Amino acid sequence: MKKLILLLFIPLMFGCISSDSKTENDVTNELFELMQGSFDSKNQSLTDSNYYDITLHMYPIWDNKGNFLYIEQSVSTMQEKPYRQRIYEIKKSSDSTFTSIIYKLPNDSLFVGAWRDSSLFRDLKKSELKRLEGCEVNLKKVGRKHYLGTTKEKSCSSVINGALYANSEVEIFNDKIISWDRGFDINDNQMWGATNGGYVFNKIKD
Repeated sequence: MKKLILLLFIPLMFGCISSDSKTENDVTNELFELMQGSFDSKNQSLTDSNYYDITLHMYPIWDNKGNFLYIEQSVSTMQEKPYRQRIYEIKKSSDSTFTSIIYKLPNDSLFVGAWRDSSLFRDLKKSELKRLEGCEVNLKKVGRKHYLGTTKEKSCSSVINGALYANSEVEIFNDKIISWDRGFDINDNQMWGATNGGYVFNKIKD
């Protein structure tokens, strides 16, 4: 149960455009598509008891209104009871970076399992979402279908387990996402999150 409490805050993701021949939309679409699908940390949990088997679902919503993803995370054996539900908006923030803006859903219990059917978001308005200020994640493209990113230092507030702020580091590949999310107190002591490195989420379904 203690480890589960430490899992309760896991933002994640995203960022940049290279100097190759791709257009801005090409790179935006590449990043957005890499983030889509179902993932889990089953393999990691089998080799390291410090990690749970966590399932992560990330699927697009709101066609033609921008790049929005619905995010749902749960212990794999309890997917009917997700511990995190969020909306991510992927936006170009400069010539070399993209930003993943994090939003909290109103009445999130109404959207459990909604990754299977994006039409469930049809009546939800962006104005109803609560932006988590300071928890944005910026990524840079460092290789072919490979992105690295992090939150700004001490910008994302956290009250979990006595923490003051949270930090997220993300690495995105074609077939997996590595996410290391931690909370720290006023003296920069780690209060929650993995201590040995990030969670490795392997893609199990596009």
